[in-house]
Amino acid sequence: MKPYPPLDEYGVIGDMRSAALVHRGGSIDWLCLPRFDSSWVFGRLLDWQRGGHLRVAPENDCVPSRQYRTDSNVLETTWSAERDQAQVVDFMPVRVDGGGATGPESLRLLRMIEPLRGELNWRIEFCPMFDHGRKKPRFSRPAPGVVTARAGDGSLDLEYPQHFDVVQSPNGLLLTGSLGVGDTAVIALHHHGGRSRAHPVSWSLAARLRDETDRFWREWLQQSTYEGRYQPLVRRSALVLKLLQYQPSGAFVAAPTTSLPEAEGGSLNWDYRYTWLRDMAVLVDTLHQLGFVQEVDQFMNWLDRSCECEPSDFQMLYRVDGDPEVAEHELPHLAGYRGSCPVRIGNAAAEQKQLDVYGEVMEAAHAAWKRGHRMPRRRRAMLLRIVDHVLAHWQEPDAGIWESRSRSKRYVYSQAMCWLALDRALRMESSLSPGVRRRDEMRRARAGIRREVLARGYNERLGAFTQGLDDDTLDASGLTVPLTGMLKASDPRVSSTVDAVERTLMQGGFVYRHVGAESEFAQDEGAFLVCSFWLVDVLAQMGRTQEADALFVRASRAANDLGLLAEEFDPGTGTLVGNFPLALSHLSMLGAIINLDRAGAVTSRKTTSRRA
Repeated sequence: MKPYPPLDEYGVIGDMRSAALVHRGGSIDWLCLPRFDSSWVFGRLLDWQRGGHLRVAPENDCVPSRQYRTDSNVLETTWSAERDQAQVVDFMPVRVDGGGATGPESLRLLRMIEPLRGELNWRIEFCPMFDHGRKKPRFSRPAPGVVTARAGDGSLDLEYPQHFDVVQSPNGLLLTGSLGVGDTAVIALHHHGGRSRAHPVSWSLAARLRDETDRFWREWLQQSTYEGRYQPLVRRSALVLKLLQYQPSGAFVAAPTTSLPEAEGGSLNWDYRYTWLRDMAVLVDTLHQLGFVQEVDQFMNWLDRSCECEPSDFQMLYRVDGDPEVAEHELPHLAGYRGSCPVRIGNAAAEQKQLDVYGEVMEAAHAAWKRGHRMPRRRRAMLLRIVDHVLAHWQEPDAGIWESRSRSKRYVYSQAMCWLALDRALRMESSLSPGVRRRDEMRRARAGIRREVLARGYNERLGAFTQGLDDDTLDASGLTVPLTGMLKASDPRVSSTVDAVERTLMQGGFVYRHVGAESEFAQDEGAFLVCSFWLVDVLAQMGRTQEADALFVRASRAANDLGLLAEEFDPGTGTLVGNFPLALSHLSMLGAIINLDRAGAVTSRKTTSRRA
């Protein structure tokens, strides 16, 4: 394998506690244990020498082909040579309350090798690292077919075929041996917080865990009520989003990775292994529209527990268990993906003021409320605190959706989301019971925000909604004004904003969020995929369905062969860029599908009416 392969060449597997990136060449180059926001044990995507990896692949000259098992996050890779063929099944057994995997608690990863034809020589590279690449482990062999890697308080056990040879390599252990038709092998990875003990996993147990894991993903997916034309995309994206959930708390991470750069060689490298209130609120609302109702309730319950404080003290992001400690640190000992430094853990955006988050939270609350018009007492109190906070602070500057670190202003997106927060709260008036005085103030503020956005957020010279009020910076987030419901998509200001975005921010058929040279860090980056899907949404609402469909097809084809999307896409190289896979990209694609189907239904009704 060449160092630092394109992200397109990776698949993802997970157990709703953490996730691994599996290269098509058989190498797991990213896995944090025991959970998403822990230190990694395999992380050579961020340093090819110090990061660590686990590779399982034939030594023979073979060609791999891969796919997910039907409606599952279990990955199959078939290795084929002229006369020989074998299949490797990679998965992380899902363990959930009341169902899922029933194997040893320590078991986190299984790689099942089954020869299909002939005989192949296999190579297993077991090269873990601990403490963010700072500690090499000590190795021991406590039992036949088991090696242990230990550093500090953490340890890993790797089970392997007992007849394989084991030798020391520069970065770990090399295990080699042959497998032919009639043989099977299980490579099992166990993680222990303290002293390790071997837990043998037989082929029959591995097969049962594989089938149980398949069953969990398929049964969850059966909740989908989507019946439109984009079934494969909806099903895969929904599975990706569910995989990014931390099951013990119900929270979702933005991505399972950190510091994959927005531009190769640049410094825009951020840690996304946390729960963003914004992303999670939009995510559960999108899943809810597709029939997955449990996730919005889980989010609201998590929010009830994690955000009992005043809204002014809300963090923008938390650890997956609700812990607010996400201090940002740089790791100068790591080379970074393709030399992109610094590598960061933690995220300083947690301490920013981002007013938009209150709108997204209220939208998710509204989605939960619509099902039965019920409002738990604690949630009602929290939502009324949010209302009061928006009423008191909507006229203040903030860091905006792009989490600016030095350009505080009154961002149009944040203002539009403050409007949405009050609008959705007013829709829930019967359950929120805000009182007459507060209700009247909510109505006045909602009208005032709309006047401000339309008068000061729209730049007549540019003919577009801009990044901030009284601003001349064109930004793709201006596309979201009609998406909140503040302004109809038929308004001429929406049409002119679309024209300006397509003229200035679209390159190679994809929408960039702003002009790189004019951005806060004055660095170019890839096309932020959510922006292209925003444009799809707006075009669909405008009735320009052919243009919306064409853009959607182009943007959705940015996914790799397994249907996975990163944060960004580089039209010049045709490769994915940034943290991967990204929840926001997948949920934005799902949102675009919902809007396209609605627009198609409206067009169909109009056509039928004209014919009648």
